[in-house]
Amino acid sequence: MPSRCLVNGSPSLPPSFDATPPRETLVGSVERVTFHNEDNGFAVLKVKARSKRDLVPVIGHVASISAGEFIHAVGVWITDRAHGLQFKADFLKTTPPTTAEGIEKYLGSGMVRGIGPVLAKRIVAAFGEKTFEIIEAEPERIREVAGIGEFRAGKIVAGWAEQKAVRDIMVFLHSHGVGTSRAVRIFKTYGHDAIQVMTENPYRLARDIRGIGFRTADAIAMKLGMTREAPQRVRAGISYALQEATDEGHCGLPIEELIKLATALLEVDEGAIRSALTDELAGGDVVANTIEDKPCVFLRGLYLAERGVADRLRSLTGGSPPWPTIDADKAIPWVETRTGKTFAASQRAAIGMVLKSKAAVVTGGPGVGKTTLLDAILRILAAKGTRILLAAPTGRAAKRMSEQTGIEAKTIHRLLETDPRTGGFRRDTDNPLDCDLLVIDEISMVDASLMFALLKAVPAKAGLLLVGDVDQLPSVGPGQVLGDIIDSGVVPVARLTEVFRQAAQSRIVRNAHRINRGEMPEWPKPGEETDFFFIEAKEPEQGAAKIVDIVRDRIPRRFGLDPIRDVQVLCPMQRGVLGARALNSDLQNALNPNMAEKIERFGSSFAPGDKVMQIENDYDREVFNGDLGRVRRIDQADGVLVAEFDNREVEYPFGELDALVPAYATTIHKSQGSEYPAVVIAIATQHYAMLARNLLYTAVTRGKRLVVIVGQRKALAIAVRTHGRKRRWTKLKEWLSPR
Repeated sequence: MPSRCLVNGSPSLPPSFDATPPRETLVGSVERVTFHNEDNGFAVLKVKARSKRDLVPVIGHVASISAGEFIHAVGVWITDRAHGLQFKADFLKTTPPTTAEGIEKYLGSGMVRGIGPVLAKRIVAAFGEKTFEIIEAEPERIREVAGIGEFRAGKIVAGWAEQKAVRDIMVFLHSHGVGTSRAVRIFKTYGHDAIQVMTENPYRLARDIRGIGFRTADAIAMKLGMTREAPQRVRAGISYALQEATDEGHCGLPIEELIKLATALLEVDEGAIRSALTDELAGGDVVANTIEDKPCVFLRGLYLAERGVADRLRSLTGGSPPWPTIDADKAIPWVETRTGKTFAASQRAAIGMVLKSKAAVVTGGPGVGKTTLLDAILRILAAKGTRILLAAPTGRAAKRMSEQTGIEAKTIHRLLETDPRTGGFRRDTDNPLDCDLLVIDEISMVDASLMFALLKAVPAKAGLLLVGDVDQLPSVGPGQVLGDIIDSGVVPVARLTEVFRQAAQSRIVRNAHRINRGEMPEWPKPGEETDFFFIEAKEPEQGAAKIVDIVRDRIPRRFGLDPIRDVQVLCPMQRGVLGARALNSDLQNALNPNMAEKIERFGSSFAPGDKVMQIENDYDREVFNGDLGRVRRIDQADGVLVAEFDNREVEYPFGELDALVPAYATTIHKSQGSEYPAVVIAIATQHYAMLARNLLYTAVTRGKRLVVIVGQRKALAIAVRTHGRKRRWTKLKEWLSPR
């Protein structure tokens, strides 16, 4: 047998054998974005490449990408066990189109307002490779193309003018890993100074522009030649580390934790971090203070928000309510007569407390009578001429509040009148709300920044009533406003715990309270009519198939519910076979299979009839993070998708569809403040990091008529026994009740 030589204990290869596949260059147009992770830029693309007959699967990293763009990639061919032959790019950038085919793709991508794929084809058929030159130098000739009248020609010329100045900037950005849609945002923010700003301090992008985070800015900076230890990078990295902490709900971080986190994120030595932190503190972008005597650092905005909430709440609790003194012993029988309801002792005590308090909190779980209590309080105060405003964090919660009380309720953002120009609110200290009492429902969802904006708009003489369930998940944003207010003891609190008889007949209500106490749910007996089910699935793939069957067939057949409108699938997290991302794809294929009109952008497919969710606040469109809608139509000619939110149509140019995601399945965090006729909850050990009692409790309490849990009993047991209240570093409680 031939001998083999060993190098460092491993067989060596013959000198003539090269184990590294040859690097190649691949250029082509992106036909489909199969997957794109906004956090790290990883993308899976289907590319129509030169000299290749079939579409080429390409994997690599790119800051932003959409179908219709051109790419220049350098990498190697690999054979993946699951997906077959792929081109793995270690260098991937977008490039401006030069061929007639490329120009058509570009024009049809939605980048130029008024031109969609159909019209792009006609324009390029008329002018070929001179299309750009014609539009720019002889725009009147556009009307030579069939179907383009004076109005549309005007739209096209205006759209082209909007793109003209950005063209050089796009080339610059493409060469540094930034895609078209973000290039437009950068230009709109900085104008002709965009290249200068990026060259001097690319980290401003992360601070100034929606959709561009530190990682993207950092990648650009590295390509521009900035070193890891550059002061601009390390200072920006400290704010980035604090921003990462806010994603976990923190308003600040202990200094040593911040330094440890920043060192790991930036991969620089601790000395550089400490030096940059001193500069950041001197600059005022971050603020030093203590939490429970521990030295901490806060992002300036959150520091001011928590302090402002404390100051204004303490001010509101002082003095007398703006309504006349009310004798609860007389008012309660009066409202019982008008509603036909008899209040329990705990409810009577709560009514009396609220009527004599300028600010108060009512908290409790499902079935304890919060709605009945609120209705009674509002009836009594309305009879005294009190001017009342109602609001909730989400459109669904506001609508439910209106139905329950008979008084119009608005979302908090609409109540405060968002200002698209500034991204702030028109209602504030100088322009307060016109009310004697402001009532906020689902207050557990409200984070520190939004609470500060709310309190700034409450008139000094007005009362404030906060209603919510403190045992639910805390807000997605930073802070734990409701919990800190209750724990401070500064504001009177009515905690309702008694489950009333009618509500107790629901297994949803009974099991929600069991879960909240750390007890396993009770399952129905054979043949028992129930509203709460558990369907076991030992493997995630089996669970995914069962969820599709339950949503598409079993719930509609047995309960008569619409699978898209009435059923919501909830998941602990986005990732995994039983995560929201994968289940969305499965459910979309099952519930909306006729997708001839579909478009694909930013790793998601959209078609008329799809359920979608807005994932960021958009003050221009007045659509906010967590709002649910339905796709109504897709206009390929104008390059826009039209979605309906609360009976109102909203347009999205194709290049801005990163603000939407399919919403057949969503995370439990995103479902806060909403109720659905039926919820199907996926739970598996693959969700281990997220499994907690308050997560499961929040999911179960989203279901009004039906709750179905699908997954593993072990995962369910882990969630029930895991007390999920992770420490959030906040200072609101201390500021409310200083020692």
